[in-house]
Amino acid sequence: MSAVFRHGALRLYLLKLLDEQPRHGYEVISLLEDRFLGLYAPSAGTVYPRLSRLEADGLVEHEESEGRKTYRLTDAGREELRRNNEALRDLEQDIAQSVSALARDVSSEVRASVRELREELKAAARDVRREARAAGRRASSDGLSGLHIELERLRRDVMQAARTATLEAREAAKTSIGRAREEIVTALRDHEP
Repeated sequence: MSAVFRHGALRLYLLKLLDEQPRHGYEVISLLEDRFLGLYAPSAGTVYPRLSRLEADGLVEHEESEGRKTYRLTDAGREELRRNNEALRDLEQDIAQSVSALARDVSSEVRASVRELREELKAAARDVRREARAAGRRASSDGLSGLHIELERLRRDVMQAARTATLEAREAAKTSIGRAREEIVTALRDHEP
């Protein structure tokens, strides 16, 4: 779990979210994910037991409708928030700082992945040119010229997509680029005169 939610902090923040309005557990999870700009979301295994504990402590209560529990703050829960108002303000500042730090980390990872993808694409283009020369073909020939244009188009598309892709998507792209490079080199070798 994020370091922002040190001991007792998630409990306090759940009370704050329920003070705003009654909520389902899934809605609480979604709100936390939104507040962290999608960079952190607690699991159901983290949130639901804490909601149950808050209920056992008399700070929240729930109403069940259509199989879903809607949690709401009790008077004791509001009093708990009032007593911890300063801690809640500090927590809000910690969350803002944590979101900034997470965003910087993700940005750094994306830049590194984009650099790696760029290198993979350059290597693929070099391999294609080398194999074309070895096969006695020139980049100006119709087939190879079209291939070069397609590689350049692929490079631009991949670079654009990599800027917004998830880590898993970037890794999948690197694997696909490697396979495509191997297939191109094999195809050029198979068509040597």
